[in-house]
Amino acid sequence: MSKAKNVAYLGIAIALYVVLGMTMKIPLIAHIGTDLGYIVFGFCCYVFGWPAFIVGVIGCMIESLLVSGWIPIGWMLGQLAIGLICGWVYQKNSSKAIDIICTVVSVFIGIAIIKTGVECVLYSIPLAVKIPKNLIATAADIIPMLIGLFIGYRYGYLVKKETFS
Repeated sequence: MSKAKNVAYLGIAIALYVVLGMTMKIPLIAHIGTDLGYIVFGFCCYVFGWPAFIVGVIGCMIESLLVSGWIPIGWMLGQLAIGLICGWVYQKNSSKAIDIICTVVSVFIGIAIIKTGVECVLYSIPLAVKIPKNLIATAADIIPMLIGLFIGYRYGYLVKKETFS
């Protein structure tokens, strides 16, 4: 498959991430909700491998700019870690159990550790205040990410055979 086609697929995925993330939020507490854009992110990590980090980083940036007008550095760095870790592990043709564990661990690393650390440092928020909210956000983001992975298992072959391989 040509690089232009891969870029087009990633562009479409970014658009889907933004649309789902902006229109289909399931609110939990305060400003935290389940972001259904993670379904697209999980699917793309399975299909495209590590290059799918672009979907998470750019999709997150565009969504935040459109909704609130600011760039969330913590979220973007968390998405970068999630996309690189999951994409790399999923490309290794690992077992489904390893993929699930990788998803849970990488989202924990990306949101609970990286996002929390960046926000605590940048905005001088006490860790005791930020970590409970980000643990809830972590749990809320693991579920759609796993849904995207399972959709990738089921339908990913339709796109995967033509992509970055």
